[in-house]
Amino acid sequence: MKNQHHHLGPMPKVGIRPVIDARLGGIRESLESTTMGMAKRVAHLISTHLKYFTGEQVECVIADTAIGRVPEAQRCEEKFERAGVGLSITVTPCWCYGTETIDMHPTRPKAIWGFNGTERPGAVYLAAALAGHAQKGLPAFSIYGEDVQDSGDEEIPEEVQKYLLQFAKAGLAVATMKGKSYLSIGSVSMGIAGSVIDESFFQKYLGMRNEYVDMSEVNRRIEKGIFDPEEYEHALKWTKANCREGKNYNPEDRQKPRERMDQEWETVVKMTLICRDLMAGNSRLADIGFGEEALGHNAIAAGFQGQRQWTDYMPNGDFMEAILNSSFDWNGIRAPYIMATENDALNGISMLFGYLLTNQAQMFSDVRTFWSPASVERVTGYKLEGVAKDGIIHLINSGSSTLDGTGQQEAGGEPVMKPFWEISKKEAQRCLDATDWPPAMYEYFRGGGYSSHFVTRGDMPVTMCRINLIQGLGPAMQIAEGWTVELPDAVHKTLDERTNPTWPTTWFVPKLTGKGPFRDVYSVMANWGANHGAFSYGHYGDELISLCSMLRIPVCMHNVEEDRIFRPKDWGAFGMEAEGADYRACKNYGPLY
Repeated sequence: MKNQHHHLGPMPKVGIRPVIDARLGGIRESLESTTMGMAKRVAHLISTHLKYFTGEQVECVIADTAIGRVPEAQRCEEKFERAGVGLSITVTPCWCYGTETIDMHPTRPKAIWGFNGTERPGAVYLAAALAGHAQKGLPAFSIYGEDVQDSGDEEIPEEVQKYLLQFAKAGLAVATMKGKSYLSIGSVSMGIAGSVIDESFFQKYLGMRNEYVDMSEVNRRIEKGIFDPEEYEHALKWTKANCREGKNYNPEDRQKPRERMDQEWETVVKMTLICRDLMAGNSRLADIGFGEEALGHNAIAAGFQGQRQWTDYMPNGDFMEAILNSSFDWNGIRAPYIMATENDALNGISMLFGYLLTNQAQMFSDVRTFWSPASVERVTGYKLEGVAKDGIIHLINSGSSTLDGTGQQEAGGEPVMKPFWEISKKEAQRCLDATDWPPAMYEYFRGGGYSSHFVTRGDMPVTMCRINLIQGLGPAMQIAEGWTVELPDAVHKTLDERTNPTWPTTWFVPKLTGKGPFRDVYSVMANWGANHGAFSYGHYGDELISLCSMLRIPVCMHNVEEDRIFRPKDWGAFGMEAEGADYRACKNYGPLY
């Protein structure tokens, strides 16, 4: 079956702009092949190192000619518009005419690599062009090698490669979100502020649409059979074979008859098909007479309200959310869908940021409990050690935790989370085998359902993030890089059973800096701005910071080392203290759209 994500249309391309000294009569002629060669090398670097979330190589578009004057800049712009270019990288080995050759597109993320050479000073153009960008209010990223190169040197220095790729990843995330939808299935869950949809945030900061359906639409599709009946039979069979039911923690007098529980399995499988079709559409629905429903909502992310108008009488969304967020289902290994539990759209967008930067499935968790070393020892008799010695944070949530988060995928013998095209069938099966599905606790979920239950393997580097909206400020991003940790089984069980033991657990330790919100583990928990966070494998806080600067979202809390932070050059004009400068720059330029 075709990957539904292809309904989202063509992917954005990276535009490469080779700029050149326009003086004919010896100078321009001598630089044409060098300049175009530089553009081709950058295009090759990006297309060999970066992939879209579809698994396809990122495409680059190079201007037809070098750009020396305004008419050539405009011809390049027209080509980029036709080709669907979403971000641009300008490259030059030489001096060129600054404001005549820059990318003037108002919302396209931009970077310039000025070759650090003495024969024809590309770095001088870089400085002049970036001054023009700042003056015109078009922030651009500055890329410049540390060491002087000879004019014929065709190597892209290591630090230049790093900056080119970091810029391209973040710029592709910006361009990919533009024009897509966030789909709210339902409305606000139990007064959670993140599920109060702020349309101006989506439209002005992300360039996205907001789409809405009532949860009664899910019920209508269940009752009227608006899903692919063949896929449903296949999905139900796969679910019975691969998703083993877990321990029933409900008191005996509240437990349900087997027949009722089997019906709930059927319902949650139908919910998964239906919510996916609502997001991405499904051409099979047209074949069975539902042409309008076949279109979907062009949603790159969605949220399901669930509690309480749905869960008080229908099975909860936990199975649906967990399977959609995973990199595999009954159709095999495929790209995950970003689905937020409780329709917490701000956490859904945090998941989307992480997904677009890493191409990996995302975990959605409550930032539930800080366990100090003293508390753990008091309750279990166990003394925390190693990376966990200063305390741990319990990340746990009933719904949107991808099964990739079990840590059962591996690279070099270590637990990882991978883009779907790198996951083997054996790894997908290991993720399923490490998960069981206990019946929901009926005091929470009267309508029943099944929640995924697993514990994440330890020693994985992870990055957790969260966007919050603050009246008068707007959005602000929080980032915490850290690691997953494993506890002895008996210790995990004791701590886990003090909360809801039917949900998946990740034990998280943030990287500490000794100051501010990262002074200690308690301070990270105390400074987290909401009850939810999104995380995935790897330390990519630097990429999140680059992405936020493009969208003009200030970062209020992070533990990323200073030398990894990469923002537009003109952020430096707003002061020498990086955090305050970020706030001032974001306020000055305002949201991207």
